Amino acid sequence: MHFEHEGVTIVLNWAYRPGWPEGLAAIFFFLLYLGYLFRTRRLAAPLGQRGWRLGWKLGLRLLYFGLLAVALLGPAYGVTQNPVRTSGKDVWLLVDLSRSMDAPDVVPSRLQKVKAELATLTSRFPADRLGLIVFSGEAYVQCPLTYDQAALQLFISTLQTTLVPPGSTNLVPPLELLLTRLEAIPPDSASSVTPPRATAVVLITDGEDFGENLEPTVRILARSGARVFTVGVGTTEGSRIPQTGGRGYLRDAKGREAITRLVSAPLRQLAEQTGGQYFELTDQRDEFPFLLNALNRVEGQTQQVRTVSVADNRYRYPLIVALVLIMLDILITVKVIRP
Repeated sequence: MHFEHEGVTIVLNWAYRPGWPEGLAAIFFFLLYLGYLFRTRRLAAPLGQRGWRLGWKLGLRLLYFGLLAVALLGPAYGVTQNPVRTSGKDVWLLVDLSRSMDAPDVVPSRLQKVKAELATLTSRFPADRLGLIVFSGEAYVQCPLTYDQAALQLFISTLQTTLVPPGSTNLVPPLELLLTRLEAIPPDSASSVTPPRATAVVLITDGEDFGENLEPTVRILARSGARVFTVGVGTTEGSRIPQTGGRGYLRDAKGREAITRLVSAPLRQLAEQTGGQYFELTDQRDEFPFLLNALNRVEGQTQQVRTVSVADNRYRYPLIVALVLIMLDILITVKVIRP
């Protein structure tokens, strides 16, 4: 809604938009009150009285009920300058896309269960930047750090094991790729105006690492200040790995059906060395809620303080007028039927 005041165009906005339930409630109230008036008039008629003495109160009550509705809708016009302090952390999601993630020991499959849990995770951190790295024998940045949850959700929904070249899981490439993406910490960070952003890493895999020695990379990662939260997906009993297209199961070099099992020991050690925690996602245990709580406890640093222009909610004015009219309604009594 637009109107002009002294040559200046003012835009009137509403904090809340009324829907059909509110409209039905207003109509229902109006009809009930009309019924009350007609009933009063009918009872007063045999006594020679007029029931319309309440007519002016009907207008009064309609007025202050309307003002209360306007106050609830939150009329906002004019501009107020408010300081906004922005803070947050970076959360990197490292997801294993090796063929073992298609194993069905976690229903419907390890990867499908992970995708469902990640959809919840991304919606819980609107003030933080999130990024996505996928890996198997090699690692790729699927989505750089972003505040755009919808874009990240789209990338997560398209995850499948065919996105990366076939090969055995190697945890070194994703961690080294992560190190190249971490923001460099200046040598005189103590005197820096803007402190480095806190970084949390969520590494999701079944723990079967067939790569090289992980220790040197983990030591560098620990010195960077990034905390790694590892999530082990699968079961210790293990499962066969279905072929793409449902044509049987994968076989090892000896021709036997390959069995993939959750290996938690290296994931626990990685989390411990970087100040993180280890969680499991199995057929009987879903510790993703605990992961969300742990990520919430990672405090982000303040990045900047800036001033933004916001519409000023003027609900107080119609509310004050409505309260005054309600007091008048209570204090002024009307006798409809006199003896």
